[in-house]
Amino acid sequence: MPVFLFGLSMGELFIVILVALLLFGSKRIPELARGLGKGIREFRKAAEDIKNEIEGAAGNDDNSGKS
Repeated sequence: MPVFLFGLSMGELFIVILVALLLFGSKRIPELARGLGKGIREFRKAAEDIKNEIEGAAGNDDNSGKS
């Protein structure tokens, strides 16, 4: 049996999706997915900003020692 997402087989994944559909309803799932997507996008943006800030600070330290 092939393994898909997070070690779940196709049958297990189907059951998880079915339970989510029963709990939240068909109208609420797209809203939840949209909110999750926005949250992930914001997290990635914040992580990239922090990375750029650290690299910028490291670059400034390297240049200050050369003068």
